[in-house]
Amino acid sequence: MKKVIMYSTPVCSYCNQAKEYLKDYDDVELEVIDVAADAEKRQEAIDKSDQMGVPVFDIDGEIVVGFNKKEINRLLSLEE
Repeated sequence: MKKVIMYSTPVCSYCNQAKEYLKDYDDVELEVIDVAADAEKRQEAIDKSDQMGVPVFDIDGEIVVGFNKKEINRLLSLEE
């Protein structure tokens, strides 16, 4: 199983689209971290991505900023 950490906020439309997209893949374990509710995790996301926007994905140490399907698919070896 491939693990994805996604730093997100509840009102982020791109975050919600990404959650919907990734839930269709049974071999992807998605951990969603609400950075609006957790200041420590918010700082962790900023440190990893060097920016303050969401979503931020951590896929085996590779950081993807934004809902970049092409890059997420590449890192997870997914096909649309």
